[in-house]
Amino acid sequence: MTTAQHSLHSGFDAASTAEDVIKGIDLTGKVAVVTGGYSGIGLETARVLRSAGAEVVVPARDIEKARAALKGIDGVEIDTLDLLDPASIDAFAERFLATGRPLHILVDSAGVMATPLTRDARGYEVQFATNHLGHFQLAKRLWPALRRAGGARVVAVSSWGHRFSPVLFDDPHFEHHAYDRWAAYGQSKTANILFALALDERGRADGIRAFSLHPGSIVDTDLKRYLAEEDLKAVGVLDDEGRPVLDPEQQLKTVEQGAATSVWCATSPLLDGLGGLYCENSDVAPPMSLEEGSDWSLTNRSRKPGVLPYAIDPEAAERLWDLSERLTA
Repeated sequence: MTTAQHSLHSGFDAASTAEDVIKGIDLTGKVAVVTGGYSGIGLETARVLRSAGAEVVVPARDIEKARAALKGIDGVEIDTLDLLDPASIDAFAERFLATGRPLHILVDSAGVMATPLTRDARGYEVQFATNHLGHFQLAKRLWPALRRAGGARVVAVSSWGHRFSPVLFDDPHFEHHAYDRWAAYGQSKTANILFALALDERGRADGIRAFSLHPGSIVDTDLKRYLAEEDLKAVGVLDDEGRPVLDPEQQLKTVEQGAATSVWCATSPLLDGLGGLYCENSDVAPPMSLEEGSDWSLTNRSRKPGVLPYAIDPEAAERLWDLSERLTA
C-alpha cells in the first residue's frame, strides 16, 4: 500500500466552488449516494452531482427535514438511514442492492463534531460511531453495488481536525481515560482518512477507489450545533461581532466552496487510476510532518495544508480496518 501525496496541479484553488469543478463533466447514467446530503456541504454536493446528470440518493435520519431541504432539486431520491443504527444501515443497503443498480459514487458527508460524551446503544462513542463506523459498515454492505459500477469512487469527508488526534486504538470509546470532545473528533477524522486508504487497497482490483478530504471550515452547517458562539469565535469562523469570517485562503469557506473538494474527489478525471489520497482545495494535499502539526490547536492553527503521517500510515489503516470489522460484526 503506497500513497502519492503531492499536488496534481488541478487548476483549482481554495476559492473554487463545486460548480467550478463539475464544469464539463457529464454524470448521466451514474448513480451517487450522498450521506448528509440534505444539509450543509452534503446538500450542495448532492445538488451539484444531480445538476451534472447523476441519479442521486440521499439517505436521511430525518425524512421530513430532507424533503424540505431538497425541495426544488428535481429527481433526488430520499431513503431512511441512521448511521448510529446498524440495523438501519443494513436495511438501507438491502433496499439499494435490491434495485440492481450500480453505485458509481458514495460520498460520506454526514457527521457530528465536538459532541458532549455520548454513547450509542452499543456503548460506542458517538463521534467515532457516526463519522467512521457507520460509514464503514455502509460501504461494506454496498460493496456489491460498488463492484457492479465497473469503476466507483468512495469519498470520505474528513477534516484538518485529524491533527487533534490519531486513532486511540487502546481506548477508542474513551472508557478508560478522560473524554475530550476535540480529541474524539480528531480521532474520527483520522479514521476517515485511514478508512479511505484501506478501502482503496481492497477495492482497486474491482475498480473501486477511495479518497478523503478536508472541505474547509464552514460556519453555515449543522456541525456547529454543539458549539457556543464563543467557541466559534475561538476557532476563527466568527469575528468579535459574531459575523461569519470568509477567507478561503485561510480555509474559511462558503458552503459552495466547501463542497468543491468532495465533488472534485468524486468526479475529477485527474484522479483516474489513483486512490487512497487525502485532498484539500480540490487537489491532492502534501504530507506534513509531526513537527509541523505539533502546535496546531483551536486557537493557534497553522493554515498550512497537509496530512499528518499517522493518518496515512498503512499499518494503522490495516489495524483500523480490522478493529472496525470487529466493532460492526
